[in-house]
Amino acid sequence: MAVAEDAEQEVAPQNKKQPTEDEKRRKKIVPGSLMKALIRPGGGDSRPSDGDQVIYHCTIRTLNGVVVESTKSENGGRGTPIRHVLGKSKMIVGLLEGIPTMLKGEVAMFKMKPQMHYGEDDCPVSVVNEFPKDDELHFEIEMIDFFKAKVVSDDLGVVKKVINEGQGWESPREPYEVKAWISAKTGDGKLILSHMEGEPYFFTFGKSEVPKGLEMGIGTMTRGEKAVVYVTSQYLTQSPLIPVIESFEEVHFEVELVHFIQVRDMLGDGRLIKRRIRDGKGDFPMDCPLHDSLLRVHYKGMLLDDERRVFYDTRVDNNDQPLEFSSGEGLVPEGFEMCVRLMLPGEIALVTCPPDYAYDKFPRPANVPEGAHVQWEIELLGFEMPKDWTGLNFKSIMDDAEKIRLTGNRLFKEGKFELAKAKYEKVLREFNHVNPQDDDEGKEFVNARNLLHLNVAACQLKLGECRKSIETCNKVLDANHAHVKALYRRGMAYMATGDFEEARADFKMMMKVDKLSEADATAALLKLKQKEQEVEKKARKQFKGLFDKKPGEIAVAGSEDKEDNDTGENPNHFDKEDSDADNSEESREAEADANQMGWFSRIWPTGGRLFSALGLQRCSIL
Repeated sequence: MAVAEDAEQEVAPQNKKQPTEDEKRRKKIVPGSLMKALIRPGGGDSRPSDGDQVIYHCTIRTLNGVVVESTKSENGGRGTPIRHVLGKSKMIVGLLEGIPTMLKGEVAMFKMKPQMHYGEDDCPVSVVNEFPKDDELHFEIEMIDFFKAKVVSDDLGVVKKVINEGQGWESPREPYEVKAWISAKTGDGKLILSHMEGEPYFFTFGKSEVPKGLEMGIGTMTRGEKAVVYVTSQYLTQSPLIPVIESFEEVHFEVELVHFIQVRDMLGDGRLIKRRIRDGKGDFPMDCPLHDSLLRVHYKGMLLDDERRVFYDTRVDNNDQPLEFSSGEGLVPEGFEMCVRLMLPGEIALVTCPPDYAYDKFPRPANVPEGAHVQWEIELLGFEMPKDWTGLNFKSIMDDAEKIRLTGNRLFKEGKFELAKAKYEKVLREFNHVNPQDDDEGKEFVNARNLLHLNVAACQLKLGECRKSIETCNKVLDANHAHVKALYRRGMAYMATGDFEEARADFKMMMKVDKLSEADATAALLKLKQKEQEVEKKARKQFKGLFDKKPGEIAVAGSEDKEDNDTGENPNHFDKEDSDADNSEESREAEADANQMGWFSRIWPTGGRLFSALGLQRCSIL
């Protein structure tokens, strides 16, 4: 037992919290250097502590009663009390020790030796040269108020006091639309403005329509919250709310956040905007539709032109029947789905959408002109969550997985490679929780998983993510180094990155492990040889004459011949037919990628690999 206690004593000092700088300063206080005399008692029984904002008047006098400085107007001050946040603000050590002893409304006199005020060594608070910092002084402190504070800015230029808590957790941010009751007073209590009657003040967050400090404070509030936001001069920017701010050192804003409308810039460039018209039910974003949910919506589509013509309305044109679609399947325009995915059941939103996220890349209604900007008014009636595999038997799980995979195949053939990849990856994630019960189920499961990995690899190759495609193929080959389809697909990815030797090794391995793949492997090797010849030819032309000039002459690489557009393409498609991807398209994509990076890798192999590792495999050397 004694040994255990000794061990605990050895560990304890290591876990002990290190004292703060203020705590170290307070430990230097010696008896008699700080004395307190009560002038007027305060009320209540609570005293300030770290994290509290304290508001107090301070008058400093010499021992014979001469006022050195004061915040009170009757003593020559401005009448604005001091605000400090205990544990955050820089303060003299005498007040660090003395203020936590005071009650609200209390007035006390603190007699301080020089080392307790501005005469302290390395005092963090500076004073003018004329200040008698080497003298013993009296500090008269009147504690006006203290409360727990929300520090909004690190320099304490914006601090918030919560009066009434709000509801929910969401706070306004750019470019939300806000309604709030607002009044403002100077630091000495003079009323500047009041928007407390009639209609609440309306402004758009992020548009400089209120002072910066006030907006920062409101950005920490929730709906229905009431608070006081204390803002110092550096955060009092000009705005329509307070056009003139030069004379204010500090303003106290009393704010009640009545309501805010969620406005989202979906692309970050102001082109696709979702504006909430009516709140839905639930908590955002936890109760929004997930990927692969079945959604039911009513919507009205309008052209953003002078006439604002309605081109479709489900309530009129679909006999009041809502539109039903599954998310993540490309069944509605991309901008439409992006916004619906951020809606709550019962919510109504107004969506403005540019052509490239509306109908330029989607079957266009006959009455919508090409290149049209549109606006949708969407009501999310409800949605059904994707099927949970918990409790399903193995056959039901594999049947459901196959349906999702086939949906991914459709998206792949439609050129929607990101959506297709998401489908395949969803099943792979769910497969982490599937446990086959016998050898037959295990074989079926492994085959399905390998096929999904190879589908993902095909999508990655289409998206130009050649290195990721190689890594995904490796997941199959690590378990089965003789998997022909994985070798073929990895070889195509290697060819696309210009790693010709690695590609050749994969194609030769195909012939070695499976004689039936010899034709495909031979065709791939022929294509590889053609690509190498193209690379060498382009390299010779790019650097033609570079080293043949005489001293003093300037040679520009590739400047003598820019007319070579012959790709040497072989019209024969040698890709094996399968159910998971259109391999002829994959081959053409691989050729395009190889054209971009292959010749550089051939001239400087390690440089090509470096560029690929940095994600620059699609860059051209200019």
